[in-house]
Amino acid sequence: MVRNIYDIRRRGVIGFLLLSVVVVSVFLFYSDSLVKDLSQQERERMQIWADATRELVNPVNPDSQSGSNVDFLLSIIERNRTIPVLLTDETGEIIMQRNFSLPEPPDSLSLSLSDVNRSFLDKKLDELRNSPNVIEIDMGEAGKQWLYYEDSKVLRSLGFYPYVQLLVLLAFVLIVYYAVSSTKRAEQNKVWVGLSKETAHQLGTPISSLMAWMELLEESGVSPETVAEMNKDVKRLSTIASRFSKIGSRPSMEIYDINEIVSHASDYMSSRISRRIRLTLMPWHEPLIVTLSPPLTEWVMENLIKNAVDAMEGSGKIDIAIRPEKTKAIIEISDTGKGIARKNQKAIFNPGFTTKSRGWGLGLTLTKRIIEEYHGGLIYVKKSEIGVGTTFAIELPMAENGSLK
Repeated sequence: MVRNIYDIRRRGVIGFLLLSVVVVSVFLFYSDSLVKDLSQQERERMQIWADATRELVNPVNPDSQSGSNVDFLLSIIERNRTIPVLLTDETGEIIMQRNFSLPEPPDSLSLSLSDVNRSFLDKKLDELRNSPNVIEIDMGEAGKQWLYYEDSKVLRSLGFYPYVQLLVLLAFVLIVYYAVSSTKRAEQNKVWVGLSKETAHQLGTPISSLMAWMELLEESGVSPETVAEMNKDVKRLSTIASRFSKIGSRPSMEIYDINEIVSHASDYMSSRISRRIRLTLMPWHEPLIVTLSPPLTEWVMENLIKNAVDAMEGSGKIDIAIRPEKTKAIIEISDTGKGIARKNQKAIFNPGFTTKSRGWGLGLTLTKRIIEEYHGGLIYVKKSEIGVGTTFAIELPMAENGSLK
C-alpha cells in the first residue's frame, strides 16, 4: 500500500512537471505571438513614416502639396516618439535621426558633441544594417534612401518580460518547496524522536524485569547453559533499547577504526544467518579512523546485511569491502540477490517503502538517518541489476586527529 503511495506520488510529480511544461510553452507561444504582432505593427508604422518622408521630398502629385497636406505629412513624422530611426542616403551617410538617446561627451575629451554623437550613430547604423528592420525609400530622381529603425522600448521589454516572469515564478516555487520540505522534515524528526524515545522507554521495564528473573532462574537450579543463552537474548534486547534511545537524541561520538566496528557487526550476523549464505569481509590493511557511534554504526551494518539476506531468499553471497578514498572511508556491501529496480533505488530510503510482503519499511530509513544526519556521511545504491544483485555504498568522513579507543 505504501509502495503504491510512492508510485502515485512519483506519477503525480511527473504529471505536474509535464503540465508545467505545457503551461509554460503555451505562455511563451502567446507572448511570442504578441511580440510578433507588435513588431509587425511597428514595421507598418515605419512604412507609413517612410511614405510620408518620400511624399515630402518627391510628391506624386506636386499640385497637391498644399499647406494642410504638408502639415499632415510632418505630423506623421513628428508623431513617432518611441521608435529610434536612422535615415541614410545612397552613400550611407546619415541625414536624419530620431528618438536615440545620444551620449554626452566627458569633460576630459576635447571632442565636440557632434563628433561623439556621430560615432555613436555610426555604430548604431552598423548594427541595424545586419537586422531586418530596414525599409528602402524610392525618391525618384533624388535617388534612394534607407530607413533603419530599432525596436521600441516597449517591444524590447515585452520580449524579455516572459522570461523574467518565469525566473520569478521559478524562484517563488523553489522558496515554497524549500519551506514545505523544511517543515515536513522538522515534523518527521519530531515523530522519529518521539517514537524512538517511547520505544526505548517501553522496552526498559520488561528488560529490567527479565534481568531479575534471570537471577531467580539461576538460583532455582536451571541449567547454567540455558541461563547463559537467555542472558544473551536479554542483553540483545538491552542493546536494541539503547539504540532506540540514541536515535531519539544526539548520540555521543567516539574515535574508532571502522574496520573493527564492521568486523564486529559481520561476526555477529554471520552466526545468525543461513549456512547457505557466505558472508565475506575484506577490511583495509590499515586502520581507518572515523568519528562514530559504535552501537548505531553496528545497527546500520546489521540492517544492510539483513536486507541482503532477505534479497537472496536463503542462499547466495555477501561481500563487505572497506577502503579509503581521499578523506573518506568507504564501505561497500554487495549481495547476489534479486536486485532493485532503477525507479525504486531512491525510494527505498523513504519511510514505509518496502518491497516485502511483510515489513514496516523503516530499516533503510533509519539507516539513512544514522549515516547522514548523525555521522555526516552518505549512503546510496551504488549499483543494482535485477536478478544479479545490489551494492550499497556508505561514505564516512575520516577523523583528522584522534586516538583509537
